[in-house]
Amino acid sequence: MKGILICLLIGYVLGSFLTAVFVVKRATGKDVSEIGSGNPGMANVMSNVGKKEGVLVLLGDIGKTALAMALAWLACRGSLGHEALLWSGFGAILGHNYPFWRKFKGGKGVAVSAAWLVVLLWPWGALTSIAGGLITILTGWLPLGAVLIPLFALPAAFLKGKVYGLVVLASLLLMLVKHWPGLVKILKGEEERKFRKGKKA
Repeated sequence: MKGILICLLIGYVLGSFLTAVFVVKRATGKDVSEIGSGNPGMANVMSNVGKKEGVLVLLGDIGKTALAMALAWLACRGSLGHEALLWSGFGAILGHNYPFWRKFKGGKGVAVSAAWLVVLLWPWGALTSIAGGLITILTGWLPLGAVLIPLFALPAAFLKGKVYGLVVLASLLLMLVKHWPGLVKILKGEEERKFRKGKKA
């Protein structure tokens, strides 16, 4: 249990570093909450600040997840083995979505979740992330692609072990909570389609 808590803490602390907050502040002098949808994620920054800034946010979110998993692996591989990657990555998602220093108002965890699954469930995690990305591009619906990434990863997670399956299931539930308003808008035909300027569902 001690090892799990350490991994969750490492992940949470690093995950709570919201790359978008610092990138947007440097680029515009504004807080990311004042930009577009206010979400500290790649899509919002890329759409409302610039492509370069959006890429920096993506790289930062991937990097902090990888760093958290690497540090947890070094610290706890002796007691947890591969599960150190499971718990630290999940901690990074929690930190990104609910950072304490922004009153627990963070991002939606798409890039962090995808990076976690790529490392945790290679190569299946990479395939599910690519599939989610392609579905987003083809449909234009960001919430749909985001939710499908952990959903597609579930079978591989449960095959790896019950604990893996349950934690990935928890990440899916978090993704549903974060994207529920957008999913409802898709059903109502009100969700904006990205990559299709001016068009909705």
